Amino acid sequence: MLLFILAGIFEIGGGYLFWIWLREGGGLPFAFLGAIVLFLYGVVPTFQPADFHRIYATYGGIFVVMSILWGWVFEKTAPDIYDLIGALIILVGVSIIYYWPRKDEVNE
Repeated sequence: MLLFILAGIFEIGGGYLFWIWLREGGGLPFAFLGAIVLFLYGVVPTFQPADFHRIYATYGGIFVVMSILWGWVFEKTAPDIYDLIGALIILVGVSIIYYWPRKDEVNE
């Protein structure tokens, strides 16, 4: 779970640094730092012990929840009931994708 959270911080944080650079007139250092942080986001998933497609599907769901939390903490926009319901549905979905027991996927 720590790797999912770390990747989420890198992905959302890197994107937010680009947001500041392009949308809010931040200087070029925001762009360079954003690029470095997004690069780190690309590295972290390689340490997960699952198939690429399941990892990224799960990251997608976790990123949705983390984005809502990011807005609450950094932009002072509290989630409403629909944000919370949507986040719960997404977490149930990614839990099924990532944790549902499967037969070994071995080439026969």
